[in-house]
Amino acid sequence: MPLLLAPGHRRKRSAIPPAPPTAHHRPGGESGPSPHRAAFRPDIEGLRAVAVLAVLAFHAGIPGTAGGFVGVDVFFVISGYLITGLLVREAITTGRIRLGDFFSRRARRLLPSAAVVLAAVAVAGAWLTVPLLRTDLEHDVLAAALSVANWRFVSQQTDYLAAGHDQSPLLHFWSLAVEEQFYLVWAPLLAVIVLTAARAVRRGRAVRAVVALVTAGAAVASFALSLQWTRDSVSLAYLGTPSRVWQFAVGALLALLPWHLLRGPRPLRPACGWAGAAAIVWCVASYDASTPYPGYAALVPTLGTAAVILAAIPGRGERDVQGAYGVGRLLAGRAPRAVGRLSYTLYLWHWPVLVFAEARLGALDWPAKTAWTVAAVLPALATRRWVEQPLRRSRTVSELPRRGLAVGVSAVVLPVVLALVVGTTTLRLLGPAAPVDVGSLPPGAAAGPSLLARAEGPALAAGPVVPRPAQARADFPPDGGCQAAPAVTSSPPCLFGAVDSPDRVVLLGDSHAGQWFSPLLALASRRGWALQELVKQGCPLPELTVQSPQLGRTYRECDTWRDDALDRLRTGPRPRLIVIASLNRYTADRRLLTSAWEKTLKRLRATGAPIVYVEGTPVPGTDIPACVSGAPDETAACAFDRAKALPPDPLARRIAAGAVPGVRSVGVNAVLCPGDGPTCPAVRDRILLYRDDTHLTNVAAVVLAPRLERLLTESGALPVTDPGGPGKPAGPAR
Repeated sequence: MPLLLAPGHRRKRSAIPPAPPTAHHRPGGESGPSPHRAAFRPDIEGLRAVAVLAVLAFHAGIPGTAGGFVGVDVFFVISGYLITGLLVREAITTGRIRLGDFFSRRARRLLPSAAVVLAAVAVAGAWLTVPLLRTDLEHDVLAAALSVANWRFVSQQTDYLAAGHDQSPLLHFWSLAVEEQFYLVWAPLLAVIVLTAARAVRRGRAVRAVVALVTAGAAVASFALSLQWTRDSVSLAYLGTPSRVWQFAVGALLALLPWHLLRGPRPLRPACGWAGAAAIVWCVASYDASTPYPGYAALVPTLGTAAVILAAIPGRGERDVQGAYGVGRLLAGRAPRAVGRLSYTLYLWHWPVLVFAEARLGALDWPAKTAWTVAAVLPALATRRWVEQPLRRSRTVSELPRRGLAVGVSAVVLPVVLALVVGTTTLRLLGPAAPVDVGSLPPGAAAGPSLLARAEGPALAAGPVVPRPAQARADFPPDGGCQAAPAVTSSPPCLFGAVDSPDRVVLLGDSHAGQWFSPLLALASRRGWALQELVKQGCPLPELTVQSPQLGRTYRECDTWRDDALDRLRTGPRPRLIVIASLNRYTADRRLLTSAWEKTLKRLRATGAPIVYVEGTPVPGTDIPACVSGAPDETAACAFDRAKALPPDPLARRIAAGAVPGVRSVGVNAVLCPGDGPTCPAVRDRILLYRDDTHLTNVAAVVLAPRLERLLTESGALPVTDPGGPGKPAGPAR
């Protein structure tokens, strides 16, 4: 699974309320204070240290810890065990669950520290990030403050068109959002169950039985959903709340089942604990980005954590259950507990520190990342000392639930206000984001070294680049969404221009073909032809089987789509022209790529239509609009390396050598990256050329239309028309 995200995690402090009265003092006798006694569990505090260190090592890139993202699973199980145990004990003891008290405690213990980090990120973003990235960051702050960060990142990770953006310094807030969303549903659900069981003779047994059944059902349904989403969309599976519920449920079942009724020491207890710890360590060392996750693989760290917790659950009449050789004894040591106490604030701070360090210093190796991660201990200690602990221990705040809730609301409002202020100011700086009126653009040059027919067109003689960076991000071809998304296996008809004409141009390939939509629609309209678009995002036109970063697995939909598109061309009316394009970076194996192209071209030649290959355009490899937003008057600073961005095109070379009969080749790279210097420009004649790290803006494509038409005409693929320039694009007809 190619993880496009840096997994985060979450934890709860292990201290829980004092033990309630003993069983014989409450109704229901033995069915009373449920699993498990409210005694402090130092081993769980130490287990948090293992989880947080695993995640921090993974984020720092320390060798041998590529599976450290499993730390998030450990935290989810711990939370399910502690919080469910707390709520069920309260229900059995008092006959109800005070939701106001529950959410008040969580609000004052968790939200203020998170608010400090969010506020710091919002302010630091105004200083450390360029304007376009700053707007993205402030949206992340809003989502994190409102506990919906995971769904924001799901939408970004599953959106092919959003690719190429830098990682957010708040990406790790996804796990906090998952946890808060779960308990916003879980605690009220338990409260309802308690009300229905309040009149039971043995209230404790009734509450535990009903809650255990509900929990088991939720676990099965959630795990099944996790397996399905892991197959279909790993980002949704990894970040989505429904696919993570089963891990909380495993912890909850530990708190609900009657382990506490077992008498005396259990000989298998130490073995159970050490086996669970070994499973966690094995996952950290063995899992990596290729592991399909969560799916079945998540069972190992989840059940391993459950085994560690189970090994130290006290049985009837037991006090010290750690044993001389149990893993709990090691976890309860002073050092693990110290790290465990700091785990929440350390988790909050470490990722923003790493991301901002790389934003200022460039890519860091793992020793440098480790040093910055260690440096995050300082703000983590400060936040715990002056924010978390005072509010947790304050009698004034804890005296009334509404005061704790007020603290929580304030902790949400503060970063929201900061994000809105910084974001609004940034939007003013970036200027309007409305679509560019392509009709007002100066004409592009059909030949020569300049991009425009007049190097100083009246519309671009002065002023900002066109499109502006904020406009460039959304400057897609106006094809009505006809570029098939990753999960789609067949393109709709997608006919444009003179849709009733028997003559049509077919645009075929991946999104690098789709960027030529506007020029081809213009030349088709000038001839009274139709344009058919058969384009799929991230899908190579050569017959290669690849992995989809958005789906996190083998891109089966690409193979199906390609076969469908080629069959439609073979069995349908013969096109007047087939224009193909595709990124040639899906594999580094040149022989494999050549063979894959030949398979596709053989099927295309069978149509009998002229075929023209448009050479691949430069791939900057960096977020060009973001760079230009930070240097609007010095766009030369955003130039990128020619050798990396524009390697030799293997198919174009073979076509030029006559090794690919029936296929012509054209290219516009001489004007996109002129000369033979070491770099390619991001802006030419004040035209911003790229909308992300790889695709042309639609404005650049429109300006290139006369040049592309001339090249196609000179190649013999198009009949010559009267001069006058391309007409305006027509609307779609499907």
